[in-house]
Amino acid sequence: MVTADLPELLANLAVRRRPGRWCMVTGVPVAGLAAAATVVEDEGVTAVVSVADAERLGIEPGFVAAWLTLEVPSALDIVGLTAAVATALAAEGIACNVLAGYHHDHLLVPVDQADRAITALAALRSRSSGVAPGQQDATDHEGRRRVAAQETEADPR
Repeated sequence: MVTADLPELLANLAVRRRPGRWCMVTGVPVAGLAAAATVVEDEGVTAVVSVADAERLGIEPGFVAAWLTLEVPSALDIVGLTAAVATALAAEGIACNVLAGYHHDHLLVPVDQADRAITALAALRSRSSGVAPGQQDATDHEGRRRVAAQETEADPR
């Protein structure tokens, strides 16, 4: 269910990494281009394409990105989600370009900093969900971060 409750969204934040390496291009014909996203600006159309497609067009990508998707059902009019995510990444010195879709928000981060970005967002989730000491972040088989409790049982002796 879609929610506009920021603390709830941050406490349930999950991040999925889309396979591949991505870049933004402009000034090329979009028709026939396998664009994963487009933005129409006054100056022209910006397309997010795979690095391989850009290179096939003879374009040297200036910013090579990993594509991270926020797997939370956020309302389109939520206040603060983008700011919270951008602040968490900025605190780690990680650049971020945000694309908002109807169902999810998407982050383009430097490909060589993708793991650090996922870790920073997992830490944001942990802080927001009130994870107690003794719990840790884990990654499921699809690359999403989740919080997993470490079992600590006292010795019964």
